[in-house]
Amino acid sequence: MQNKSAKRKKQAIPSTQHHLQIAEIQHDTVVLKDGTLRAVLMVSSINFALKNEDEQTAIVSSYVSFLNGLDHPLQIIVQSRELYIKPYLDKLLQREREQSNELLRVQIADYRSFVSELVDLGHIMSKQFYVIVPFDPLSNKKKSFWARLTEVVNPAVTVKLKEERFLKRKQDLDARVRQVQAGLSSMGLEVVQLDTQSLIELFYSTYNPDIALTEHLPPLEAIQVEK
Repeated sequence: MQNKSAKRKKQAIPSTQHHLQIAEIQHDTVVLKDGTLRAVLMVSSINFALKNEDEQTAIVSSYVSFLNGLDHPLQIIVQSRELYIKPYLDKLLQREREQSNELLRVQIADYRSFVSELVDLGHIMSKQFYVIVPFDPLSNKKKSFWARLTEVVNPAVTVKLKEERFLKRKQDLDARVRQVQAGLSSMGLEVVQLDTQSLIELFYSTYNPDIALTEHLPPLEAIQVEK
C-alpha cells in the first residue's frame, strides 16, 4: 500500500515542463502554450563609444527609424555567461601534442596555461544579445476572464496548432523577422535567426546554466522527446 501511495504521489508532482510556457520548438520557431509564436534573433554589438560623432548620429537616427517603423512589440535580452573556453584549450592541447618542434610545443603549453589562468582569475564573462520577435494572432484583451484564469491555474493546457494554421502564422512571423533584420542591419549589426537546434540549446543553457557547461546536448536528430 505504501509503495502504491508513494508512486501515486510521485506521479502527482508536475514536471518542470509543466511550468514552462513553451509547448514545442519546430521549424526554427518557438510555439508557446497559448498558441503564439516567437522567433529568436542573435545580434552582434557595436562599440558606440569608439564611433566618431557623425557615425554615432547615423546609428541613433537608424535606431529611431527602426523603432518608428515597428507595429508590434519586441523583447531584447542580454545574457551574461562565464566564458566557456574548454574547447579552445582542448584544441591547443591537441596542437601541443602534435607539434614536433620542442620549442614550439613549450610555447603552446605556456600560452595554454596563461589563457586558462587568465580566464579563471579574471572571471571573464561573455555577453550574447538576443531580439525576440513575437506573433500573437489574438489580443489577450479579447480573452474572457475565465479563459485567462484557466491559463494561470493550469498552464500545461496547450493550444494544439494544426499544421496549416501553424504555417500561416509562421508566414506572418517571418515577415516581421525580415523587417526586424533589415532594421538592425541598417545600423551595422549582424543578425542571425536561431534554428531549431540553436533554440533548444539556448533554452537548455538558460534553464541549466551549471550543467550546460559540462553536459552538452546531442544533435537534434538524436534527441528523444517524450510526448
